[in-house]
Amino acid sequence: MQKKLTITVDEEVYEGLHHVIGPRKISKFVEELVRPHVVRPHLESAYAKMAQDKAREKEALEWAEATFRDSAHEKR
Repeated sequence: MQKKLTITVDEEVYEGLHHVIGPRKISKFVEELVRPHVVRPHLESAYAKMAQDKAREKEALEWAEATFRDSAHEKR
C-alpha cells in the first residue's frame, strides 16, 4: 500500500530533481534513497542467524578483545 507524502525542499533542489531524476521518477528516487535508513524488517532475525555461526562469533570476539587490548595501551 502506498501513501502520499508532501515534503518541502529548496527551489534549487526541486529544479535539480526535475532536471537530473525526471519529473515522473522523483518519488521512486526518494523512496529508494530513504528506505535503507528507515525500513529494517529482518534486522533482528539476521543478527540471530549471525550469532548462530559459532566460528564467526569466535572470530568477532577475538577481534573485539584484541582491539580492546590495543586501546588500553594507547597514550592519552
